[in-house]
Amino acid sequence: MTEDSALDLQRIMIYLPHRYPFLLIDRVLEHTPGKDLTAIKNVTINEPFFQGHFPSRPVMPGVLIVEAMAQAAGVLAFRTAGVEPDESFAFYFVGIDKTRFRAPVGPGDQLVLKATYGRRIRTIWRFSTEAFVDGRRVASAEIMIAPEGGQQ
Repeated sequence: MTEDSALDLQRIMIYLPHRYPFLLIDRVLEHTPGKDLTAIKNVTINEPFFQGHFPSRPVMPGVLIVEAMAQAAGVLAFRTAGVEPDESFAFYFVGIDKTRFRAPVGPGDQLVLKATYGRRIRTIWRFSTEAFVDGRRVASAEIMIAPEGGQQ
């Protein structure tokens, strides 16, 4: 683990354009550019989606778990490429394969997000991602991202 392996929220916001309520990573615990990243999302009852999903049994929507995994992959991609996003450069979520949900995520859970760099074919970067609660895998997906305009 390197000295700057962990990233706080302010540093995460350098790499992700998302803001509340759509920034779904609270902290990067550790990462190795070109290899892997581990981040967390603290799930609270104050999340706006819990008002309607579902009031009697709050469950984090699966698409938001996938988005959180994609955001983890995005941070890893920027750190791997050694660049920061700006008006002329950004990575975009372009594909998803082999998505599985194994257990619900609710208020009070801490979602541990893991992204592992897989390979790069031309401009498409592929990552294996997983989400865990209390050490139990709750979701997984292969996520593809690409730079805007096919650069990098």
